Amino acid sequence: MSNPVSDEARPTLLGWIQSSWRQNIIYLGFIIIFMFFAITLGDKGFLSSINLLNIIRQTAMISVMAVAMTFVLAAGEIDLSVGAVAGLASVTTAMGMDIGGVPFGIFAGLSTGLLVGMLNGLLSTKIGIPSFLTTLAMMGIAKGVAMWISSTKAVPILSEGYAWFFGGGSIGPIPVLLFWTLSFCVVGQLVLKRTTFGRFVLSSGGNETAARYSGINTSAIKFRVLVMTSMAAAVAGMLYAGRLQSGRFQLGEGDELSVIAAAVLGGTSLFGGKGTVIGSIMGALMIGLINNGLILMGLEFSQQLIARGGIIILAVAISQNRK
Repeated sequence: MSNPVSDEARPTLLGWIQSSWRQNIIYLGFIIIFMFFAITLGDKGFLSSINLLNIIRQTAMISVMAVAMTFVLAAGEIDLSVGAVAGLASVTTAMGMDIGGVPFGIFAGLSTGLLVGMLNGLLSTKIGIPSFLTTLAMMGIAKGVAMWISSTKAVPILSEGYAWFFGGGSIGPIPVLLFWTLSFCVVGQLVLKRTTFGRFVLSSGGNETAARYSGINTSAIKFRVLVMTSMAAAVAGMLYAGRLQSGRFQLGEGDELSVIAAAVLGGTSLFGGKGTVIGSIMGALMIGLINNGLILMGLEFSQQLIARGGIIILAVAISQNRK
């Protein structure tokens, strides 16, 4: 009796199963982790609507930055300054509001991201300093400037309208931060998958030499994605400031690790040429889910840091397997 699956079709079927498993591992992992915490922490309020909405609030800023980080990694670059830029933008926004009201504060926050992004882009593309080193140095500079101009003190935000729109408000039970996340997700996915710029980003990261021979200005693409990440970090800082009603240099501290891990866990390659915005959002939610579950389990902050480091290692391992 002949085998219904021919010898020629079997490798193709096996390859499809392996490819599908790798592409959807983030979703399978999210479901498994969610079910684990739901079973073990059900009596501690894990499944309550308040807790689930808190996970969204806590991961919104990571999600916003992860969308932009997807473009940077897909282009073959990296940005380690996003956390520090978020903190700096929160301070400049709050200080700007003290000087000229809400409009000037928003302008100050966005200008902070634009300025840092342009510096990162120029140093990396024009001078030739690797983005890893450029943004590592910028991380220290941004944090130092934020500490200096704020005298290491929190700068209060008194505008209730700003606080509501930038992270602190809700429409019924739904937090405004969810709409920020969805907006960045939709726009980012459309730009990456449906525009010429998105195709150029993937081409620049996949094979920069071939992209250049094809007429793509890879330096300009890399410059733009580095500006994008700093701008997204500035928005995240403004959301932090709105939610906490103050600008603080500590806001966003350490977020760069979570942002990179979220993007890589979602399917974006650390080596460039591949990225998915929706996957990055799922990666951010998974990290937020894990952090929330660890807190409810009573783990200390030091133990949470160990778990976060494990996530980074897992992210790199998955990235290598997806090349």
